[in-house]
Amino acid sequence: MAIVDEDLERLRATLVLSDVVQQYVALRRVGRTWVGLCPFHAERTASFNVRDETGRYKCFGCGAAGDAFKFVQEIEHLDFVAAVESLAAKNNVQLRYTTGEAGDRQRQKRRQLVDAMGKAVEWYHQRLLDSPDAREARDYLRKRGLAGDVARAFKLGWAPDDWDAMSKHLGVAPEMLRDTGLAFNNKSGRMQDSFRARVLFPIYTENGDPVALGGRVLPGSADPAKYKNSSETPIYAKSKTLYGLNWAKGDIVTADQVIVCEGYTDVIGFHRAGVKRAVATCGTALTEDHVRLLKRYATQVVLAFDADAAGQGAAQRFYEWEERYQVRVSVARFPDGKDPGDLSLSDPDALRQAVEQALPFLGFRVNHALNSRKLRSPEDRAQVAGLAMAVVNEHPNREVRKLYAAQVAAHVGIPPNDLVALADRGVKSPTVRIAPVRRVGAAENAEFVAVAMLIQRWDDIAPWLMEELFVDEVARRAFLAVAESAGSIEVALELADPEAREFLERAAVTDVDADPVLEARNLIAAATRRRLAASVHTTDPDALHALRDARLALESIEQTDAGDAGAETLLGWLKGASEGRE
Repeated sequence: MAIVDEDLERLRATLVLSDVVQQYVALRRVGRTWVGLCPFHAERTASFNVRDETGRYKCFGCGAAGDAFKFVQEIEHLDFVAAVESLAAKNNVQLRYTTGEAGDRQRQKRRQLVDAMGKAVEWYHQRLLDSPDAREARDYLRKRGLAGDVARAFKLGWAPDDWDAMSKHLGVAPEMLRDTGLAFNNKSGRMQDSFRARVLFPIYTENGDPVALGGRVLPGSADPAKYKNSSETPIYAKSKTLYGLNWAKGDIVTADQVIVCEGYTDVIGFHRAGVKRAVATCGTALTEDHVRLLKRYATQVVLAFDADAAGQGAAQRFYEWEERYQVRVSVARFPDGKDPGDLSLSDPDALRQAVEQALPFLGFRVNHALNSRKLRSPEDRAQVAGLAMAVVNEHPNREVRKLYAAQVAAHVGIPPNDLVALADRGVKSPTVRIAPVRRVGAAENAEFVAVAMLIQRWDDIAPWLMEELFVDEVARRAFLAVAESAGSIEVALELADPEAREFLERAAVTDVDADPVLEARNLIAAATRRRLAASVHTTDPDALHALRDARLALESIEQTDAGDAGAETLLGWLKGASEGRE
């Protein structure tokens, strides 16, 4: 289907390029040329030039160039026909198409339906703003932070609790009302409004055409359906429409990121918090058509809804979409019981942080499985490992599976090789067997216990440990690997030599029941005694003074209630002694 050339030229003659561009870019006149900052790349010095006489623009920074049609295509991310239609609608130019009379009728009918929906959106919006019967709705929206400028910006509306108020007052033909889903013929054959006693959220295409409505009942309503959406019509397909994309697409392109929510108020909440790149599905799950649409604007998709529930049935599709459309799907985690709409009012910073700290889709689901129960027994650990590996092995990439398998192994405390093998084979319903953990015995000395606790309780013991505390060479190398990895067992195993790796694998699965600070003090005391014994022949006055302080500190750490300060002193002394500053 193509636009008649004559109509294209008529539209082109109607347009003033600088007027079109200035809807998006601030321009200033320089002689006969308009100049501004290029909207297609970041720049500080204006290099974007517009010439009305020729109807052409050119950026001398990035090379972007074209006419009004090309500009709207690029700035709005539209195809040529959609860009022309957008400009024609704004300039009241009627277009004809070369596919014949049937095609013209189809296009004309669509425009009539969009116009009818636009009239309904405006009618409902004015009812919300001005009508006495909308007072309760205004009060509700005010409590939710959706009144005033927010209601105007998003064209919120109110459908009165009448059978046919909109149908009678809109001035639109009955067939138009039926075909848009705004009304229907009831059993008596009369036109009846589809939406009654609901706050309305108009739904637009990415190009800004109003095509549908979403309605929410007020609290306390007897209507069991909290939300009601327009049915699918010739101008509205739920699987291809995203609420808010018309407002968000500019910010989405700038950030190369889109946030996908569940509800209209979530989208508005993100906008209110200054994160204006949020959209929502319209009462349906995220579809491939949605992803294909979003790919035109961004490569990063952040899910701001219950992604684990969604992943139960759609995980494989998500991974396929990531591969097919080269997008990265991640998940924003919100405080328990909070949704984006609530957070935008109570803690907008937390809303922004949730997006900034979003986890990869697979990582989010693995974490959910790992935290599904406490690891009180070998059976618990085996079950959690099995659940997590079943999630891991849904992913089609073998190397990704193996990386996550190591994470699962570290969490449940088993050698990673066992789970990596399961990941390598991609076992769909893996069974993990774990031998009962053994208590630390005489064969595991204080250095072994310290490394085990460093793996399992990093925050409790890490500040008290240093390389100089370890005499056993293998234990020292194992400690250095864990310290360099900041407590990550999978990274430490990669860094360690074979002997240290075997040491770490034993330490990772040993059940250590000890006081981490007390264990560290014992190592500090032992290292201090070794250093004192090696310094008996010292005659330097400063060194002798330091040795005396070390002996006093050593005595203090024998006293459980007053040992921290002494242990800190000795750690500093041992560090200095190892560097020759005794």
